[in-house]
Amino acid sequence: MIQPNNKAILGDETDLGTFIAQATTTDQWQVLPYNAPIVPIHAALLRTGKVLFFCGSGNDPARLNTPYDSVVWDVSKGTFSRQPPPLDSNNQPIDLFCAGHSFRPDGLLMVAGGTLRYDPFYGSLWAFMFDPITEKWLKRQSMNNGRWYPTVLTLGSGRIFALSGPDKDGRLNRQPEIYSTTFPNGWNAFPTTSPFPAYAHLFLLSSGTIFYSGAQMGGNNGVPPTILTLPGTFTQSITEKVVTGLQAPTFGNQSASVLLPPAQDQKVMIIGGGSGNTATNRVNIVDLKATNPTYVAASSLNYARMHHSAVLLPDRTVFVCNGSKMSEDTTQSMLPAEIYNPATNTWTVVAKQIVPRVYHSVALLLPDGRVAIAGGNPRRTVNELRLEIYSPAYMLRSRPIIQTAPQTLNYGVQFTIQTPQAGNIKWVSLIRPMATTHSCDTEQRLVDVVINSRNTTSLNVTLINNRNIAPPGWYMLFISDNNGTPSVAWWTRLI
Repeated sequence: MIQPNNKAILGDETDLGTFIAQATTTDQWQVLPYNAPIVPIHAALLRTGKVLFFCGSGNDPARLNTPYDSVVWDVSKGTFSRQPPPLDSNNQPIDLFCAGHSFRPDGLLMVAGGTLRYDPFYGSLWAFMFDPITEKWLKRQSMNNGRWYPTVLTLGSGRIFALSGPDKDGRLNRQPEIYSTTFPNGWNAFPTTSPFPAYAHLFLLSSGTIFYSGAQMGGNNGVPPTILTLPGTFTQSITEKVVTGLQAPTFGNQSASVLLPPAQDQKVMIIGGGSGNTATNRVNIVDLKATNPTYVAASSLNYARMHHSAVLLPDRTVFVCNGSKMSEDTTQSMLPAEIYNPATNTWTVVAKQIVPRVYHSVALLLPDGRVAIAGGNPRRTVNELRLEIYSPAYMLRSRPIIQTAPQTLNYGVQFTIQTPQAGNIKWVSLIRPMATTHSCDTEQRLVDVVINSRNTTSLNVTLINNRNIAPPGWYMLFISDNNGTPSVAWWTRLI
């Protein structure tokens, strides 16, 4: 066990050494009294409630062939357990720096790709699972070719889809592939597609198609937002349909994008982003249920930013933090956070975060409704190890309580949630835990669970019958009262 170590855009500069917390009257940022032992370039919330951090060589070419670790953070205890790195056949560490990841239905985290070499970067073929119970890495069959900065997405079938990234020779890998544990098992590749960019933001849609939002890392390679339809066999090509209307499409570098809550609405929002060294405050939304989906302008961010993070909160708003208005410049990154309300199409500026975070920073939702924020690597060997917690305004209110609920759920079934606040519950929500890096997260989504009836102590609800809207796996079950105040999560598995 590792013991912990002991002028924003509008002006208003703050001395970071004078305090450890900053708040408005309702929400609060806190710098924790200990640091992360590694720079958390990759972060995933495990079904145990703990957080996996890993970084591989951590953007430091001098560490490419030296041991490096991943750690599991027990947020409640404030401790870290160090995990040995996965090794190749020569017992050398395999570099998971800049891999892709998503959760399998059993709760294991699939991690695919990584770094074979630096400058120019070549992509690794390796694939692993991380087991949240044993907290060990498990080697799996390698991909057909390497991927660096790839995107990995879990499908409604539970299979894993991988796209893009430079291959083992440094060339763009244009052959998507799928990992399956059933026939045909292992990794199987499709014919080539358009040159989708690195860390292309992908979203699984209700029809089983996949949407590339236009957000990515480094440049869009001339590829516009696109809906991909997977064929029935691996010998057939993936069908691509362009989605029009995105404003400033060249500003997708290190932007954020989310499937707006609830997932049933099938609306994707792209937020900010950059081109060169300049960021934008552009926000666009597309309704993917439309016959011909088209991006339309939404209310803009108050602060232009890139390298930022977007987190779905259980009150069905979108929290945005981190980032800078000029590429990796931390002097421009001390910005207040912002929260978007889809119901009103408005952004609200909230409390100002304390630690400037740009490239290689992360943020993810915790089961108690707070947000953990970590990382930052504005240039090589300069690592931000301080950890922050953001507590939204609802943390100070009286909150509903889930007393009991099922630990496993089948699609389309009715089930009961025991809660003393049953008469005052507005929403029941399932939120898929995040697995994030480089402003990209293919996992997080909030699924509405329909309330059928209630009495004074329980809710009768029905789970959706569409595995594409709620892919199989572990979720956080929240109930929210009529003021939008959420409970602490109850973990349950969709099978």
